[in-house]
Amino acid sequence: MINEKDAAEQTRKADVFKSDSTGSVKAHSRQTAAFAGTQLGTGVEPVQVKIAAEDVRMQHVESHVPIQTPAGGQRASFATDGVHGGQVCSDVPLPVGKLDSDVLQNIVLDRISYRRAEVKTRAGVGEDCAVVDFGAYDCVVSTDPITAAVSEIGRLAIHISCNDIASNGIEPLGITLAVMLPVGTTVHDVECIMTQAGEAAAAAGVEIIGGHTEVTQAVNQPVIVSTAFGRALSDASQSAHDMKSGDYVFLTKWAGMEGTGIIASDFEAALTDVLTAEELTEARSLLKDVSVVKEGVAAGKIGTGGMHDVTEGGILGAVWEMCHIAGLGAVLWEDCIPLHPSTVKIAAHFGLHPLRLISSGCMMVVAAPEKKEALMAAIGAAGVPISCIGQILPPDGGLHLVRADGAIEEITPPEPDELYKVVK
Repeated sequence: MINEKDAAEQTRKADVFKSDSTGSVKAHSRQTAAFAGTQLGTGVEPVQVKIAAEDVRMQHVESHVPIQTPAGGQRASFATDGVHGGQVCSDVPLPVGKLDSDVLQNIVLDRISYRRAEVKTRAGVGEDCAVVDFGAYDCVVSTDPITAAVSEIGRLAIHISCNDIASNGIEPLGITLAVMLPVGTTVHDVECIMTQAGEAAAAAGVEIIGGHTEVTQAVNQPVIVSTAFGRALSDASQSAHDMKSGDYVFLTKWAGMEGTGIIASDFEAALTDVLTAEELTEARSLLKDVSVVKEGVAAGKIGTGGMHDVTEGGILGAVWEMCHIAGLGAVLWEDCIPLHPSTVKIAAHFGLHPLRLISSGCMMVVAAPEKKEALMAAIGAAGVPISCIGQILPPDGGLHLVRADGAIEEITPPEPDELYKVVK
Protein backbone atom coordinates (compact mmCIF):
# COMPACT_ATOMS: atom_id res chain seq x y z
CA MET A 1 0.00 0.00 0.00
CA ILE A 2 1.24 3.50 -0.84
CA ASN A 3 1.46 5.83 2.13
CA GLU A 4 0.37 9.47 2.01
CA LYS A 5 3.92 10.78 1.62
CA ASP A 6 4.64 8.51 -1.37
CA ALA A 7 1.29 9.34 -2.94
CA ALA A 8 1.94 13.06 -2.62
CA GLU A 9 5.36 12.67 -4.23
CA GLN A 10 3.92 10.68 -7.15
CA THR A 11 1.24 13.29 -7.67
CA ARG A 12 3.84 16.06 -7.63
CA LYS A 13 5.97 14.31 -10.25
CA ALA A 14 3.00 13.58 -12.47
CA ASP A 15 1.56 17.06 -12.25
CA VAL A 16 4.53 19.29 -12.92
CA PHE A 17 5.17 20.17 -16.54
CA LYS A 18 7.73 22.87 -17.09
CA SER A 19 7.33 24.89 -20.27
CA ASP A 20 9.82 27.26 -21.94
CA SER A 21 7.69 30.40 -22.23
CA THR A 22 9.88 31.97 -24.87
CA GLY A 23 10.21 28.80 -26.91
CA SER A 24 13.62 28.96 -28.50
CA VAL A 25 16.67 26.68 -28.43
CA LYS A 26 19.81 28.62 -28.94
CA ALA A 27 23.46 28.04 -29.64
CA HIS A 28 26.13 30.73 -30.29
CA SER A 29 28.38 33.06 -32.52
CA ARG A 30 30.57 36.17 -33.14
CA GLN A 31 32.32 38.31 -35.70
CA THR A 32 35.21 40.76 -36.22
CA ALA A 33 35.18 41.89 -39.86
CA ALA A 34 33.85 45.39 -40.56
CA PHE A 35 30.67 45.77 -42.58
CA ALA A 36 29.78 49.08 -44.19
CA GLY A 37 26.02 49.10 -43.95
CA THR A 38 23.30 51.42 -42.72
CA GLN A 39 23.14 51.60 -38.93
CA LEU A 40 20.50 51.09 -36.13
CA GLY A 41 19.68 49.51 -32.60
CA THR A 42 17.42 49.41 -29.23
CA GLY A 43 17.10 49.68 -25.24
CA VAL A 44 15.36 49.29 -21.62
CA GLU A 45 16.29 47.91 -18.15
CA PRO A 46 15.98 44.41 -16.27
CA VAL A 47 15.39 43.28 -12.64
CA GLN A 48 16.73 40.73 -10.18
CA VAL A 49 13.67 38.68 -9.20
CA LYS A 50 12.33 35.17 -9.12
CA ILE A 51 8.82 34.36 -10.26
CA ALA A 52 7.06 31.17 -9.16
CA ALA A 53 5.59 29.49 -12.22
CA GLU A 54 2.20 27.86 -11.92
CA ASP A 55 2.22 24.08 -12.26
CA VAL A 56 0.39 23.00 -15.37
CA ARG A 57 -1.74 19.94 -14.74
CA MET A 58 -2.32 17.87 -17.86
CA GLN A 59 -5.21 15.48 -18.41
CA HIS A 60 -3.78 12.04 -19.13
CA VAL A 61 -4.83 10.13 -22.21
CA GLU A 62 -3.01 6.99 -23.32
CA SER A 63 -0.49 8.26 -25.86
CA HIS A 64 3.19 7.49 -25.39
CA VAL A 65 5.85 9.29 -27.41
CA PRO A 66 9.11 7.33 -27.73
CA ILE A 67 12.25 9.22 -26.73
CA GLN A 68 15.78 8.12 -27.64
CA THR A 69 18.09 8.00 -24.63
CA PRO A 70 21.36 9.99 -24.83
CA ALA A 71 23.31 6.74 -25.09
CA GLY A 72 21.25 5.75 -28.13
CA GLY A 73 20.16 2.46 -26.60
CA GLN A 74 16.98 1.75 -24.66
CA ARG A 75 14.03 3.90 -25.62
CA ALA A 76 11.87 5.43 -22.92
CA SER A 77 8.42 6.99 -23.27
CA PHE A 78 6.45 9.69 -21.56
CA ALA A 79 2.70 10.12 -21.45
CA THR A 80 1.12 13.19 -22.94
CA ASP A 81 -2.39 14.44 -23.44
CA GLY A 82 -3.14 12.51 -26.60
CA VAL A 83 -6.18 14.49 -27.71
CA HIS A 84 -6.31 17.96 -29.21
CA GLY A 85 -9.16 19.42 -31.19
CA GLY A 86 -10.83 16.02 -31.36
CA GLN A 87 -7.77 14.38 -32.95
CA VAL A 88 -5.30 11.96 -31.43
CA CYS A 89 -1.73 13.30 -31.53
CA SER A 90 0.75 11.38 -33.68
CA ASP A 91 3.44 9.18 -32.15
CA VAL A 92 5.90 10.13 -34.91
CA PRO A 93 9.17 11.31 -33.28
CA LEU A 94 9.73 15.04 -33.48
CA PRO A 95 12.73 16.39 -35.42
CA VAL A 96 15.76 17.83 -33.63
CA GLY A 97 15.45 21.55 -32.86
CA LYS A 98 12.79 23.80 -31.42
CA LEU A 99 9.20 22.76 -32.00
CA ASP A 100 7.55 24.10 -35.12
CA SER A 101 5.00 26.84 -34.59
CA ASP A 102 1.92 24.62 -34.95
CA VAL A 103 3.12 22.01 -32.46
CA LEU A 104 4.28 24.71 -30.06
CA GLN A 105 0.90 26.44 -30.19
CA ASN A 106 -1.40 23.41 -30.23
CA ILE A 107 0.42 20.97 -27.97
CA VAL A 108 2.31 23.27 -25.59
CA LEU A 109 0.84 26.76 -25.36
CA ASP A 110 -2.80 25.74 -25.68
CA ARG A 111 -2.31 23.56 -22.59
CA ILE A 112 -1.52 26.60 -20.45
CA SER A 113 -4.96 27.67 -19.24
CA TYR A 114 -4.40 29.50 -15.97
CA ARG A 115 -3.90 33.27 -16.29
CA ARG A 116 -2.70 35.87 -13.78
CA ALA A 117 -3.75 39.49 -14.09
CA GLU A 118 -0.19 40.66 -13.40
CA VAL A 119 1.14 39.07 -16.60
CA LYS A 120 1.22 41.65 -19.39
CA THR A 121 3.01 39.58 -22.04
CA ARG A 122 2.65 35.83 -21.72
CA ALA A 123 3.90 32.75 -23.55
CA GLY A 124 3.29 32.91 -27.30
CA VAL A 125 4.78 31.88 -30.64
CA GLY A 126 7.61 34.29 -31.44
CA GLU A 127 7.58 36.01 -28.05
CA ASP A 128 11.10 36.42 -26.67
CA CYS A 129 10.08 37.49 -23.16
CA ALA A 130 7.33 37.45 -20.59
CA VAL A 131 6.46 40.79 -18.97
CA VAL A 132 5.05 40.92 -15.45
CA ASP A 133 3.50 43.95 -13.71
CA PHE A 134 5.51 44.94 -10.64
CA GLY A 135 3.72 48.22 -9.98
CA ALA A 136 5.81 51.19 -11.11
CA TYR A 137 8.07 48.74 -12.95
CA ASP A 138 7.69 45.75 -15.23
CA CYS A 139 9.78 42.62 -14.76
CA VAL A 140 10.95 41.18 -18.09
CA VAL A 141 11.91 37.47 -18.05
CA SER A 142 13.35 35.07 -20.64
CA THR A 143 14.58 31.47 -20.52
CA ASP A 144 16.74 29.66 -23.09
CA PRO A 145 18.91 26.54 -23.27
CA ILE A 146 22.28 26.02 -24.91
CA THR A 147 22.15 22.54 -26.44
CA ALA A 148 24.13 22.61 -29.69
CA ALA A 149 27.41 24.17 -28.52
CA VAL A 150 30.24 22.81 -26.41
CA SER A 151 33.40 24.90 -26.60
CA GLU A 152 31.77 28.26 -25.74
CA ILE A 153 28.74 27.06 -23.79
CA GLY A 154 29.39 29.12 -20.64
CA ARG A 155 29.69 32.36 -22.57
CA LEU A 156 26.71 31.64 -24.81
CA ALA A 157 24.44 30.71 -21.89
CA ILE A 158 24.80 34.26 -20.56
CA HIS A 159 24.41 36.11 -23.83
CA ILE A 160 21.47 34.17 -25.28
CA SER A 161 18.97 34.97 -22.52
CA CYS A 162 20.34 38.49 -21.99
CA ASN A 163 19.81 39.11 -25.70
CA ASP A 164 16.12 38.32 -25.32
CA ILE A 165 15.81 40.91 -22.56
CA ALA A 166 17.58 43.43 -24.80
CA SER A 167 15.07 42.71 -27.58
CA ASN A 168 12.52 44.48 -25.37
CA GLY A 169 14.82 47.49 -25.27
CA ILE A 170 15.81 46.58 -21.69
CA GLU A 171 19.14 46.13 -19.96
CA PRO A 172 19.42 42.72 -18.21
CA LEU A 173 20.15 42.80 -14.47
CA GLY A 174 20.20 39.23 -13.18
CA ILE A 175 20.52 35.69 -14.55
CA THR A 176 20.26 32.13 -13.19
CA LEU A 177 22.00 29.08 -14.68
CA ALA A 178 20.90 25.42 -14.52
CA VAL A 179 24.01 23.48 -15.57
CA MET A 180 23.65 19.79 -16.45
CA LEU A 181 26.91 17.94 -17.06
CA PRO A 182 27.58 14.44 -18.46
CA VAL A 183 29.25 11.64 -16.56
CA GLY A 184 33.01 12.07 -16.85
CA THR A 185 32.98 15.86 -16.41
CA THR A 186 36.06 17.07 -14.51
CA VAL A 187 36.59 19.93 -12.11
CA HIS A 188 38.61 21.61 -14.85
CA ASP A 189 35.64 21.37 -17.23
CA VAL A 190 33.37 23.09 -14.70
CA GLU A 191 36.01 25.74 -14.08
CA CYS A 192 36.24 26.50 -17.82
CA ILE A 193 32.46 26.80 -18.18
CA MET A 194 32.07 29.10 -15.18
CA THR A 195 35.08 31.21 -16.15
CA GLN A 196 33.39 31.85 -19.49
CA ALA A 197 30.06 32.57 -17.80
CA GLY A 198 31.64 34.92 -15.27
CA GLU A 199 33.49 36.87 -17.95
CA ALA A 200 30.42 37.12 -20.18
CA ALA A 201 28.22 38.24 -17.26
CA ALA A 202 30.69 40.97 -16.36
CA ALA A 203 30.81 42.14 -19.97
CA ALA A 204 27.00 42.22 -20.15
CA GLY A 205 26.65 43.96 -16.78
CA VAL A 206 24.45 41.18 -15.41
CA GLU A 207 24.83 39.35 -12.08
CA ILE A 208 24.61 35.57 -11.85
CA ILE A 209 22.14 35.39 -8.96
CA GLY A 210 21.60 31.66 -8.62
CA GLY A 211 21.00 28.34 -10.34
CA HIS A 212 21.83 24.65 -10.10
CA THR A 213 24.78 22.45 -11.16
CA GLU A 214 24.89 18.66 -11.39
CA VAL A 215 26.46 15.71 -13.17
CA THR A 216 23.77 13.49 -14.67
CA GLN A 217 23.36 10.48 -16.95
CA ALA A 218 20.49 12.32 -18.64
CA VAL A 219 22.85 14.25 -20.97
CA ASN A 220 25.83 13.24 -23.11
CA GLN A 221 27.29 16.74 -23.41
CA PRO A 222 26.95 19.89 -21.26
CA VAL A 223 23.54 21.59 -21.35
CA ILE A 224 22.86 24.95 -19.71
CA VAL A 225 19.44 26.56 -19.26
CA SER A 226 19.61 30.24 -18.36
CA THR A 227 16.89 32.62 -17.18
CA ALA A 228 17.52 36.36 -17.39
CA PHE A 229 15.62 39.18 -15.70
CA GLY A 230 15.25 42.82 -16.65
CA ARG A 231 13.44 45.84 -15.26
CA ALA A 232 11.64 48.58 -17.16
CA LEU A 233 9.35 51.39 -16.21
CA SER A 234 5.77 50.21 -16.50
CA ASP A 235 4.71 49.75 -20.15
CA ALA A 236 8.13 50.91 -21.44
CA SER A 237 9.02 47.46 -22.82
CA GLN A 238 8.96 47.32 -26.62
CA SER A 239 7.18 44.65 -28.64
CA ALA A 240 6.45 43.49 -32.18
CA HIS A 241 2.82 44.33 -31.44
CA ASP A 242 3.90 47.93 -32.14
CA MET A 243 4.89 47.22 -35.77
CA LYS A 244 3.05 49.08 -38.53
CA SER A 245 2.83 48.71 -42.29
CA GLY A 246 5.51 50.89 -43.90
CA ASP A 247 8.05 50.43 -41.08
CA TYR A 248 11.56 49.42 -42.09
CA VAL A 249 13.25 46.17 -41.06
CA PHE A 250 16.89 46.41 -39.92
CA LEU A 251 19.51 43.81 -39.00
CA THR A 252 22.63 44.31 -36.90
CA LYS A 253 25.91 42.56 -37.77
CA TRP A 254 25.81 39.48 -40.07
CA ALA A 255 23.16 36.87 -40.77
CA GLY A 256 24.09 33.33 -39.68
CA MET A 257 27.01 34.50 -37.54
CA GLU A 258 26.28 32.24 -34.57
CA GLY A 259 25.92 29.10 -36.66
CA THR A 260 29.12 30.04 -38.46
CA GLY A 261 31.00 30.35 -35.18
CA ILE A 262 29.64 27.07 -33.81
CA ILE A 263 30.51 25.06 -36.90
CA ALA A 264 33.98 26.63 -37.12
CA SER A 265 34.63 25.88 -33.42
CA ASP A 266 33.23 22.36 -33.18
CA PHE A 267 33.90 21.04 -36.72
CA GLU A 268 37.29 22.52 -37.52
CA ALA A 269 38.63 19.33 -39.10
CA ALA A 270 35.84 19.33 -41.69
CA LEU A 271 36.72 22.87 -42.78
CA THR A 272 40.47 22.62 -43.38
CA ASP A 273 39.91 22.52 -47.16
CA VAL A 274 37.15 25.15 -47.04
CA LEU A 275 38.64 28.01 -44.99
CA THR A 276 42.17 29.25 -44.60
CA ALA A 277 43.68 29.23 -41.10
CA GLU A 278 43.02 32.97 -40.86
CA GLU A 279 39.40 32.60 -42.01
CA LEU A 280 38.84 29.76 -39.56
CA THR A 281 40.12 31.86 -36.68
CA GLU A 282 37.92 34.75 -37.73
CA ALA A 283 34.87 32.48 -38.05
CA ARG A 284 35.42 31.06 -34.55
CA SER A 285 35.77 34.57 -33.16
CA LEU A 286 32.18 35.30 -34.15
CA LEU A 287 31.09 33.52 -30.97
CA LYS A 288 32.68 36.27 -28.91
CA ASP A 289 30.33 38.86 -30.38
CA VAL A 290 26.93 37.26 -29.79
CA SER A 291 25.64 39.90 -27.39
CA VAL A 292 23.02 42.33 -28.70
CA VAL A 293 22.53 44.18 -25.41
CA LYS A 294 24.41 47.24 -26.63
CA GLU A 295 22.25 47.79 -29.73
CA GLY A 296 19.05 46.73 -27.96
CA VAL A 297 19.43 49.32 -25.21
CA ALA A 298 20.51 52.03 -27.66
CA ALA A 299 17.54 51.47 -29.96
CA GLY A 300 15.16 51.24 -27.02
CA LYS A 301 16.06 54.79 -26.04
CA ILE A 302 15.03 55.98 -29.51
CA GLY A 303 11.89 53.86 -29.72
CA THR A 304 11.13 51.01 -32.11
CA GLY A 305 8.26 49.02 -33.54
CA GLY A 306 9.71 45.91 -31.93
CA MET A 307 12.93 43.91 -31.92
CA HIS A 308 13.83 40.23 -32.12
CA ASP A 309 17.05 38.47 -31.13
CA VAL A 310 17.69 36.26 -34.18
CA THR A 311 18.23 32.69 -33.00
CA GLU A 312 17.04 29.32 -34.35
CA GLY A 313 15.42 29.63 -37.75
CA GLY A 314 17.72 32.50 -38.69
CA ILE A 315 16.73 35.74 -40.36
CA LEU A 316 13.73 34.30 -42.19
CA GLY A 317 12.43 32.62 -39.05
CA ALA A 318 12.80 35.84 -37.06
CA VAL A 319 10.83 38.00 -39.48
CA TRP A 320 8.12 35.32 -39.71
CA GLU A 321 7.77 35.28 -35.92
CA MET A 322 7.59 39.07 -35.66
CA CYS A 323 4.96 39.26 -38.40
CA HIS A 324 3.02 36.43 -36.76
CA ILE A 325 2.83 38.44 -33.55
CA ALA A 326 1.78 41.65 -35.32
CA GLY A 327 -0.51 40.06 -37.93
CA LEU A 328 1.35 41.83 -40.76
CA GLY A 329 3.34 40.95 -43.87
CA ALA A 330 6.88 41.86 -44.90
CA VAL A 331 9.35 41.84 -47.75
CA LEU A 332 13.09 41.27 -47.28
CA TRP A 333 15.71 42.10 -49.90
CA GLU A 334 18.35 39.37 -50.13
CA ASP A 335 21.03 41.57 -51.64
CA CYS A 336 20.75 43.93 -48.62
CA ILE A 337 21.24 41.19 -45.99
CA PRO A 338 24.89 41.16 -44.83
CA LEU A 339 26.71 37.80 -44.74
CA HIS A 340 30.23 37.21 -43.42
CA PRO A 341 32.52 35.67 -46.10
CA SER A 342 33.10 32.64 -43.85
CA THR A 343 29.35 32.08 -43.59
CA VAL A 344 29.03 32.01 -47.37
CA LYS A 345 31.79 29.38 -47.68
CA ILE A 346 30.55 27.23 -44.78
CA ALA A 347 26.96 27.32 -46.03
CA ALA A 348 28.03 26.30 -49.54
CA HIS A 349 30.18 23.45 -48.21
CA PHE A 350 27.47 21.93 -46.01
CA GLY A 351 24.51 22.83 -48.24
CA LEU A 352 22.94 25.24 -45.73
CA HIS A 353 20.53 28.12 -46.27
CA PRO A 354 22.43 30.95 -44.53
CA LEU A 355 19.26 32.95 -43.92
CA ARG A 356 17.80 30.04 -41.92
CA LEU A 357 20.97 29.53 -39.86
CA ILE A 358 20.99 30.36 -36.15
CA SER A 359 22.10 33.97 -35.76
CA SER A 360 22.48 35.05 -32.14
CA GLY A 361 24.46 38.28 -32.20
CA CYS A 362 22.06 39.74 -34.76
CA MET A 363 19.20 41.96 -33.66
CA MET A 364 16.25 42.42 -35.99
CA VAL A 365 14.79 45.88 -35.44
CA VAL A 366 11.61 47.36 -36.87
CA ALA A 367 11.40 51.16 -36.93
CA ALA A 368 9.12 53.84 -38.32
CA PRO A 369 10.52 55.71 -41.34
CA GLU A 370 10.80 58.96 -39.35
CA LYS A 371 13.05 57.24 -36.78
CA LYS A 372 15.37 55.58 -39.28
CA GLU A 373 18.16 58.15 -39.22
CA ALA A 374 18.13 58.58 -35.43
CA LEU A 375 18.27 54.84 -34.89
CA MET A 376 21.07 54.34 -37.39
CA ALA A 377 23.04 57.14 -35.78
CA ALA A 378 22.54 55.70 -32.27
CA ILE A 379 23.68 52.22 -33.27
CA GLY A 380 26.53 53.58 -35.34
CA ALA A 381 27.74 55.56 -32.32
CA ALA A 382 27.69 52.29 -30.33
CA GLY A 383 30.04 50.75 -32.88
CA VAL A 384 27.55 48.18 -34.17
CA PRO A 385 26.90 47.80 -37.93
CA ILE A 386 23.28 47.55 -39.06
CA SER A 387 21.62 47.27 -42.45
CA CYS A 388 18.15 48.12 -43.72
CA ILE A 389 16.99 44.79 -45.15
CA GLY A 390 13.26 45.11 -45.79
CA GLN A 391 9.90 46.68 -45.06
CA ILE A 392 6.70 45.75 -43.22
CA LEU A 393 3.62 45.25 -45.41
CA PRO A 394 -0.15 45.16 -44.75
CA PRO A 395 -1.65 41.81 -43.65
CA ASP A 396 -2.58 40.94 -47.25
CA GLY A 397 0.89 41.89 -48.55
CA GLY A 398 2.31 38.45 -47.92
CA LEU A 399 5.66 37.48 -46.44
CA HIS A 400 8.44 36.98 -48.95
CA LEU A 401 12.11 37.33 -49.81
CA VAL A 402 13.20 39.00 -53.03
CA ARG A 403 16.24 37.02 -54.14
CA ALA A 404 19.28 38.71 -55.63
CA ASP A 405 18.23 37.46 -59.08
CA GLY A 406 14.74 38.94 -58.68
CA ALA A 407 13.00 35.64 -57.90
CA ILE A 408 10.41 35.66 -55.12
CA GLU A 409 10.67 33.16 -52.24
CA GLU A 410 7.82 32.76 -49.78
CA ILE A 411 8.93 33.02 -46.15
CA THR A 412 7.37 30.05 -44.38
CA PRO A 413 7.19 29.22 -40.65
CA PRO A 414 10.51 28.23 -39.04
CA GLU A 415 11.63 24.62 -39.39
CA PRO A 416 14.52 22.88 -37.59
CA ASP A 417 17.55 25.13 -37.84
CA GLU A 418 20.08 24.57 -40.61
CA LEU A 419 22.70 24.01 -37.91
CA TYR A 420 21.21 20.58 -37.16
CA LYS A 421 22.21 19.39 -40.63
CA VAL A 422 25.76 19.58 -39.30
CA VAL A 423 25.29 19.02 -35.55
CA LYS A 424 23.65 15.58 -35.48
